[in-house]
Amino acid sequence: MLDASVGVKWFKDEPGSAEARALIERLGEGELRVVVPAVFPHEVLDVARRLFGIGQARAVWAGLQDAGVLVAGSDRVLIDATLEIAGRYGCTVYDAAAPALAERLGCRMLSADRRAHGRIEGAQLLG
Repeated sequence: MLDASVGVKWFKDEPGSAEARALIERLGEGELRVVVPAVFPHEVLDVARRLFGIGQARAVWAGLQDAGVLVAGSDRVLIDATLEIAGRYGCTVYDAAAPALAERLGCRMLSADRRAHGRIEGAQLLG
């Protein structure tokens, strides 16, 4: 389960970028399955669009789909859990989406956003 902060590291050279790129390589090789919250594509593709243009953002999206990234939908229970986490940790609803989904799926969440996810139990931080 990835937070969008990990996906953004694919395009930038900063602490944690090598780890994030290694994850996408493992995904592409079929060694890893990745589920992301519904907001993930919007956040990551907007960074790709700003940095490289709309054509490259479309290519990134096609690559994620081809690699088998699963985008989880939202429902009432997941939104309620997201709002609960946002209230509990004082983070944005966007930042609460990934930990809420990870909790629901009972899986590990990877994030590169220490500010938003550093206090969240079970969050694994890159970089």
